Amino acid sequence: MVYTQALVFGNGMTVVSEEDRLVEFMKKFVHQFTSSSKKDGQSLEANCEYAEAIKSSSVDWLDPGLSMEDCVEEALQLELAKQIELCLSDAKASLLHCQELLLPRRLTARVARDVMLSAADEPCGLRGALIHVLLETKGVLQPLGSITPDRCVTPTFELSIVLKADPDGWAALKNFFVADKVLTLHAGYRLVKRKLYSSASPIVRDFD
Repeated sequence: MVYTQALVFGNGMTVVSEEDRLVEFMKKFVHQFTSSSKKDGQSLEANCEYAEAIKSSSVDWLDPGLSMEDCVEEALQLELAKQIELCLSDAKASLLHCQELLLPRRLTARVARDVMLSAADEPCGLRGALIHVLLETKGVLQPLGSITPDRCVTPTFELSIVLKADPDGWAALKNFFVADKVLTLHAGYRLVKRKLYSSASPIVRDFD
């Protein structure tokens, strides 16, 4: 298992390694909204608004290898991955009581991709999501934070991201409330989707 060292001091974090397939103007756009740590979800909201604008425009100077839809989806996925990392960073000291958090390579990128897929069939897409990030330790769920992609849209569904602690990477989770320890996350995770406009049972999907 290859791990990425991240979230070591303060709000520092390792940026998700993404294949550089975005055209130049998309890179500049993402950088504009992600260069500073915005904890109120405004950057993701701005990306969602931009996605709607670009889909309705006729831009003919994009990279011919990528469709406009692909550019928009990739920008949103990158920003969502960063928001998940920011959520983990905020919870690191206050809730997880650890100094260092180790993430499997591309974990947040994979989670963001699957969240995007789960939102694809929703009336408002990702803009209608209310995302909760939780950590499962020994069968107990601990809330770490929430992400609201667009505060101007009434949520149509809740999506819980259940990350898992790796028992082999943290001395079987002993001394949970002792500070200055390292927490390693497992590569597997779970997504639980609940439609707020339907009485149907939640949809649970596990990813290895």
